[in-house]
Amino acid sequence: MPPRLILSPLSPKPSTTLTSLSSFLLPFLHQQARPASILTSLSDTKGAYNKRIRRGRGPSSGKGKTSGRGHKGQKQHGKVPAGFTGGQTKDEVVRGPHGFKNIHAEEMSAVNLDRIQDWINQKRIDPQQPITVKELTRTRAVHGVKDGIKLLGRGANMLTTRINIVVSRASASAIAAVEALGGTVTTRYYTKYAIHRIKQGKTAPFVSLKWDPEALKNPALNRIGMGSDPVQRVKGMGFQYRLPDPTSRKDIEYYRDPAKRGYLAHTVGEGETPSLYHRLPRTDVGVKRTVTKKREDAEENRLW
Repeated sequence: MPPRLILSPLSPKPSTTLTSLSSFLLPFLHQQARPASILTSLSDTKGAYNKRIRRGRGPSSGKGKTSGRGHKGQKQHGKVPAGFTGGQTKDEVVRGPHGFKNIHAEEMSAVNLDRIQDWINQKRIDPQQPITVKELTRTRAVHGVKDGIKLLGRGANMLTTRINIVVSRASASAIAAVEALGGTVTTRYYTKYAIHRIKQGKTAPFVSLKWDPEALKNPALNRIGMGSDPVQRVKGMGFQYRLPDPTSRKDIEYYRDPAKRGYLAHTVGEGETPSLYHRLPRTDVGVKRTVTKKREDAEENRLW
């Protein structure tokens, strides 16, 4: 057995310092080049899809002539039911009904307070005049108005100008921000056709037969209109069409609500609510009704 050699402590040792990772991976970082022919050989895996059966294309396919339906009868002439997807579980069972579309919902175009203040700064809207649907659509503050305009309170801290605005709806935050500066918010009823005629200049922006400027007590909105009689006032304005008033219970109750700043709020009596079915509390509860004379005579004439 050969003798073992003892290494001298002065002999050089292998360096334990690792080379940088980048220099180690440098040969592998080169971009791989693949031949272009691989793109022509890409295909779906086997069994990924079934071949479509072309029916009625001759007897050699096995599905020609009667297309696999046989002769006569309901099975040949009938159609598949609505929603049939080939025999598997129906889609309405697998996915179920989702979503809901309210056909009675009104589509309102929103306008925020920061947009109105920006339009005032650009001198596109005159704050000295009432801001109505006509001004908002003419200056392109809102687009595609359908059922009305709703005033929202975004950017309330940016509003610095006193305004008097008439819209279809208004949020509580927007009303508070406008009235904090001394302005007014009035909500009134509009229809899709009325808005279209207002844009054409054929209908008054906010004056109708039920519009009462004296009850509203808003000098900024009293500039339009002549005479005290509603019919004469509307006729004297010279418009081709009248602005309609609400007829449904839902709309009437909304514009009778003082919290919504409705233009029909003056029709609500003291102690009443905007509801058309409001009934005053009874004052004769607990009071015994008096017996009429006729009932007393009937009791005296009883035989037993």
